[in-house]
Amino acid sequence: MKKILLHCFTWLLISANMFAGTLKVGATPVPHAELLNYLKSDLKKEGVDLKIVEFTDFVTINEALIDGELDANYWQHLPHLTLIMQKEKKTDLVAVTKVHVETIGLYSTKIKSIKDLKVGAKIAIPSDSTNEGRALILLHNNGIIKLKDPKNLLATPVDIVSNPKKLKFQELDAALLPRTLDSVDGAIITANYALQAGFVPSKDAILLEDKNSPYVNVLVTRKKNQNNEDIKKLAKALNSEKARKFIIEKYKGAVVPAF
Repeated sequence: MKKILLHCFTWLLISANMFAGTLKVGATPVPHAELLNYLKSDLKKEGVDLKIVEFTDFVTINEALIDGELDANYWQHLPHLTLIMQKEKKTDLVAVTKVHVETIGLYSTKIKSIKDLKVGAKIAIPSDSTNEGRALILLHNNGIIKLKDPKNLLATPVDIVSNPKKLKFQELDAALLPRTLDSVDGAIITANYALQAGFVPSKDAILLEDKNSPYVNVLVTRKKNQNNEDIKKLAKALNSEKARKFIIEKYKGAVVPAF
């Protein structure tokens, strides 16, 4: 009986002091991990020991959070999280706060202007469902193609109803897109991978999404942890004036604050 009571007391103590001042957060390198590292010392002063685990893919980072290997992650936009929640009904991930928008753009090593895009050109686009729709919406909004429903965030090439230039689409993992530029006429790349590849989106992109994009990146945790004090401190730091200035000055329009 004493062992049972001791076990229950220990469990309650752990629950009451969840994370014990150490917060393990998964993030993709740019801009997420960069911003977290910039805020790390401030969080330390608040009693939060931030442990940043970098991921380079779009699958295992959510799995690690669901499995409890992470306390939170910061890498995905809201439509992607919504899609995950719709597909995996047992997954109780929640968005804690909005942080930034990474503008998606069309890049090319072969043309300098959209006017130079030839008939039959090959365009590489992200293969993950939310960013694929986002890429096609970018082309629709610039009059390159016409979608059946331009508000459908999950649009695919089969939803194109007009393609005057007879563009051919190659669907690839988002992280691979910068490497394909020599073999395609253009690639639509999210800002994080464009920045990692050395691009300055505001100068190098032929087409660029505007700041009104619905694809805002969010801090995510499990539902049971959303009111944890350390999570709240991290959310506050990510929405601070210091974070805003860092985003504006470092990324020069490629990444814009959403708070």
